[in-house]
Amino acid sequence: MKKNLGFADKSLRIALAVIVAVLYYTHVISVTWGIILGVLAVVFVFTSFLGFCPLYLPFGINTAKKKKNG
Repeated sequence: MKKNLGFADKSLRIALAVIVAVLYYTHVISVTWGIILGVLAVVFVFTSFLGFCPLYLPFGINTAKKKKNG
């Protein structure tokens, strides 16, 4: 499993997860949408900590920095 998430991508995913949590706990979004977006937020946080997003593979997306040789 090769890492394909860069720092900005990870940060954005975690920020979106925090926003969803805040909106849910302040009752801005309904319970149904809260559950749906909550599951998505958990996936975002999980993939951020792994540094790998399986949905990026079929599209060839890689936001991680390339390592320099030498």
